[in-house]
Amino acid sequence: MKPRKWELEECWLDMSIKENVSSLEIPEGISVSMVDKTISIQGKLGTIKKDFTKLPAFLVVEKNIVKIQPYGKRRKDFAISKTAKSIINNMIKGVQNGYKYKMKVVFAHFPITVKVKDGKVYVENFFGERKARISKIVGDSTKVTVEGEDIIISGPHLEEVSQTAANIELSTRVKNKDQRVFLDGIYVYSRE
Repeated sequence: MKPRKWELEECWLDMSIKENVSSLEIPEGISVSMVDKTISIQGKLGTIKKDFTKLPAFLVVEKNIVKIQPYGKRRKDFAISKTAKSIINNMIKGVQNGYKYKMKVVFAHFPITVKVKDGKVYVENFFGERKARISKIVGDSTKVTVEGEDIIISGPHLEEVSQTAANIELSTRVKNKDQRVFLDGIYVYSRE
């Protein structure tokens, strides 16, 4: 009897996936600990914590290896484990080197001034507006500095640094006008 198509696909899947465990090595000088699926990574630039309770996978931290094994054997499950692996890898890179986003203040007629106070970024005189546009700095370890027409956002946590840059960019978004003509705003031009 000839095997059906779906039976062949299942055999091929089992043969192609030898081991469904993603493992990630931890470099020297970095300590990783896990309590109730919350991973905390400590390095020279500080400590980053991430909650993985909603991740459908088993997480194990041994000596210098983090192992991630998904609950199922489907392609989606393996994608989830690879995503978790890349998030943990980004956390390790952030604790080692940190992340830096550079933004440029662009204006044509009204000079824009940017000030940082109390965990918020104030963009003043945007298109001659009297009220300042305010955006929130995400995270305690994220630092925002203004150097002339450049804004530099730095910190160990990639998600917090990139979300802060997005908040600043969205606060200076031009509405109800042609964006090809009205180019004023603050834009990201470098990611390190």
